[in-house]
Amino acid sequence: MKEEFFSVVTPETVFSHIERFSPVATEQVPLDRALGRVVCENICAGENIPGFDRAVMDGFAVRAASTFGASELNPVYLVLKGAVVMGRVPDLAVGPEEAAAIATGGMLPRGADSVVPREFTQMVDETTVEVHKPVAPGAHMVAADEDFKKADRVIARGTRLRSQELGVLAALGIVSVPVYKKPVVAVIPTGDEVVAVEETPPPGCIRDVNTHTLAGLVTQAGGLPVLYDLVSDDRDALRNVMTTALADCDMVLLSGGSSVGARDFTIAAMEDLAGARVLVHGIGMRPGKPTILAEVEQKAVWGLPGQVASAMVVFMMIVRPFVEHVGGAAAVSTRPGRRVAARLWRNVPSVYGRIDYVRVKLVEKEDVLWAQPVFGKSGLLNTMTWADGVIEIDADTEGLNAGETVGVVLF
Repeated sequence: MKEEFFSVVTPETVFSHIERFSPVATEQVPLDRALGRVVCENICAGENIPGFDRAVMDGFAVRAASTFGASELNPVYLVLKGAVVMGRVPDLAVGPEEAAAIATGGMLPRGADSVVPREFTQMVDETTVEVHKPVAPGAHMVAADEDFKKADRVIARGTRLRSQELGVLAALGIVSVPVYKKPVVAVIPTGDEVVAVEETPPPGCIRDVNTHTLAGLVTQAGGLPVLYDLVSDDRDALRNVMTTALADCDMVLLSGGSSVGARDFTIAAMEDLAGARVLVHGIGMRPGKPTILAEVEQKAVWGLPGQVASAMVVFMMIVRPFVEHVGGAAAVSTRPGRRVAARLWRNVPSVYGRIDYVRVKLVEKEDVLWAQPVFGKSGLLNTMTWADGVIEIDADTEGLNAGETVGVVLF
């Protein structure tokens, strides 16, 4: 096992295994519960949107040609034919040198091809409108199919729905949305030195932190965490709980027991499972080197470091794309997280040949965003709570210098 452990691979090699794991099954959910879900099929418009020529400003519906040449010194005068009633098909038409009053959202009457904003006009009397600025055809309106055309693909399979996509679905009258189910992810804490949160740890023990941090990260990645009881450092116990978890879940996370040691039975327990194949045992990164990835029944089983900061960084930078992929998301990025540019506050050392993830705090001074390194050991929670994100120092770089511009992956 020790020899296998030191055969570390790059993150790119880890991500090369992502297609081994198929997306989960699908379901229909109500529109009001679809936020954040991933659509499982292309959604096409069943009708034109908005479906009628629609004003986007208060003013007058006109034929644009009737306004050509209008200016403050030489206005044009149009005959007011009436007003468009909101929510109804206009019972009037607009001809040359005619206008109809219209409010934002109103349906343009027959013959009109543009809207003159009210601020470009002045009423001369009850039936005459003075226009002192011309408009082009299509100005200040949207055409019946300008937003979406019937049969157009409006949302692609694999899209994670935001509020704006929910608006599109609502505009199309779609009340039941086809989505992938949320990946069910087992979170299994291990270790004889770990006790439940509600217990007072005896000397030499700590409370179970990883279960709750990892469960939160799974939820943020679009998964559904299932929390298992603590498992002792026992090969048979680990094998049994993984067998149960694989039957009930789409992915398994074990925290602890992934490094080389006499009491680390994670890989041995994984290899006991029928059809198991260990794909990765060791990644060239810090923190997170002793990370395991196995494939069992076409499901990913992860062995994450026991140290909380290491486990969280590995999840955010390595595991999250797998959760998103299994959840049906298209074009999953292997550079996860939202990134902002900042200037490095001080020199940061690194080791050639290994990717380093350094926690940083963002501070703005004199309109410049600075990344201040937060140094600390991987077992310290405070380095994660103080930090706003991490910077990545690639394997070909021996440290970064103060003042360099860096990309910060935000937590």
